[in-house]
Formats: sequence, C-alpha cells, structure tokens
Amino acid sequence: MQSIIHLQSIRKSYFMGKQEIQVLKGIDLDIFKNEYVALMGPSGSGKSTLMNILGCLDSPTGGKYVLNGHDVSKMSDDALADVRNKEIGFVFQQFNLLPRLSALENVALPLVYAGISRKQRTEMAMNVIQKVGLESRSHHKPNELSGGQCQRVAIARALVNDPSIILADEPTGNLDTKTSIEIMDIFGQIQASGNTVVLVTHEEDIANHAKRIVRLRDGLIESDKTQAGIMHHA
Repeated sequence: MQSIIHLQSIRKSYFMGKQEIQVLKGIDLDIFKNEYVALMGPSGSGKSTLMNILGCLDSPTGGKYVLNGHDVSKMSDDALADVRNKEIGFVFQQFNLLPRLSALENVALPLVYAGISRKQRTEMAMNVIQKVGLESRSHHKPNELSGGQCQRVAIARALVNDPSIILADEPTGNLDTKTSIEIMDIFGQIQASGNTVVLVTHEEDIANHAKRIVRLRDGLIESDKTQAGIMHHA
C-alpha cells in the first residue's frame, strides 16, 4: 500500500547564535490514503514544527519527506509552494478568511490561483459549500457568519481543489463545545468520503474523533496507536 505521507528520519534544528536547538530528532511516520490521524503533544513537543513540514510550509534540516509520490524534502521554495497548492488543504484555528469576500468567493480563491475559469470555479465552490451544509449562506461575508459557519467555509476552501490531504491545525480552538462537535462531525464525513485528514490538536476529546493518534514528546514520536472500538457515526 502506497503511503500518502512518508517521513524518514525527519530532523529539524534552529540555531540561536551558535547553539543548535533540535526540535525534531528523527521522525519516522507513514500515513496512508483515507486515514484520519491526530497529532498530539504538549507545547514544545515539536508538533507545530512537524505540521509545518507536513504542510510544506517549512523544510526539514535532515531526512526524507515524500508526499503523494513527490520527494519534497529537497525542493526549492517555488516548487514547494506548487505542491502545497495542489496537494494540501489547510484549515486553521483562525479561519483565515478574507473579510470582503463572500463565503463562495473565499472557497473559490484557491481555484483562482489554479487558473480555473470563473464559471467552473463557482460550480466547484458551490459543490463543496453544499458538502459542509452552508449553501443557504454562500453569499454572506465572514462577519455575517458565526464562528462555526466560518470554519465550515474554511473547510470547504480546503476541499475545493481536491487535495491529497486535509491538514487541520487546532480547527476547534476558537469554538464552543457544541460547535466543535459539529465541526468534528464534518471532518468525519470528509474522511468517510475518501479524503485523508491530519488533525493537530492538544485536546484529547478532539483527538478522539480521529482513527489514529500519534503522540509527540521532545521531538520524537512517543506513541502511535490506532483507536480500537471507535464509535463510527453513520
């Protein structure tokens, strides 16, 4: 079985003056198509650094990262940006929506960069907005939507160009409990429809929605467990 994410001895160091600070100390990880994985770890464990490397926002100091058949560990910044746009859908805690654009226009934004015609962009964007249950609000701007609705828009935007993986960084960090559960149900549906979801969180109850939990501590993988006996929502 071909892994969508293959990490081999991934290391990341920063220099403060002459002192080398090792953040990731040799991470080996394979994530397969249609998996639902939560990355957990306390502050300083390296999970944010690992998330940035997975998302092609940063390059490792050493080791190998193959994303959907592309060896991205040695790529130039331009090539990385290209892979990032095609292969990865991001969902952030702050939603990162453009305030002047409607929900539909925000969702269609990645397609503008991909050079897709306006008519096709609108159709594709509307299709994913329906998937997250927001078709009735598609012409509203972010300030006219609740936090949960904004996060749905952000999820639709992440899905719109059919990426290999959805990377969600603390996606419920700004939401109340009820809304968080609704958002996590959407991620469950996304994974059930064939997408690969990688979730970064420090909250156990959020991580428990995933099918596999990878825990980091001090720049290494402490444990990697598949959840047995998970309640699958229909």
